[in-house]
Amino acid sequence: MRALVTRPKEDSEGVAHALAQRGLEVMVEPLLDIAPVEGARLDLDGAQGILVTSANGIRALARLHPGRDLTVWAVGDASARAAREMGFTQIESAGGDVDTLAELVAARVDPKAGALLHAAGTVVAGDLSGRLSALGYEVRRQILYQAVTATRLSPALLDALGAASLDLALFFSPRTARTFATLAMQAGVRESLAAIAAYGLSANVSAELAPLPWRVLRQASEPTQAALLAAIDDDLNRGFSP
Repeated sequence: MRALVTRPKEDSEGVAHALAQRGLEVMVEPLLDIAPVEGARLDLDGAQGILVTSANGIRALARLHPGRDLTVWAVGDASARAAREMGFTQIESAGGDVDTLAELVAARVDPKAGALLHAAGTVVAGDLSGRLSALGYEVRRQILYQAVTATRLSPALLDALGAASLDLALFFSPRTARTFATLAMQAGVRESLAAIAAYGLSANVSAELAPLPWRVLRQASEPTQAALLAAIDDDLNRGFSP
């Protein structure tokens, strides 16, 4: 069986390894290319911690700043894992989305202890800064990277779709799912998706995938990679029947 992973290249390694351990062949098709924002500067003066809503944010910050002493408040396990890989040791994961991250910070962080730096990209999902600012926190959102969407599906992916050689497709963000849907329509391969089981990380991701004629569309029980893999495991254990 063959699985399609649509994450940016650096983010694909972990999930590709997990799928390979399950005996699946993996095809990686990055639909987002992550690039640093030129001239980005950090304002960490008086900051007590770092807010991270994607693994790319903490990677970008780590390249700009050598210090690893601040606490990292991560939206989920993938971004927390990236922070550990970058050398940070004080890390807390909200294990969910922007809303759960805001709740975690509100429960654990004293707004009087210093500012929080949000290591963000040019496109930001949710209003983390707004939610926390309303609770009295000083949030400095700093744009450190940009995610550039693909403009076409690769010839290799088009060949795989045409040959019906893909069985699963994994989607981790609404933007990636939306990009795939648009490019699949433009390439005229919409009907080829009927043989593929799609797996979305969250309700927002699944909403972007729903208009396409998948064999079946599954949603993770919670927005974590572990939960998404658990959904795949459930299908594999049932003989991959919808």
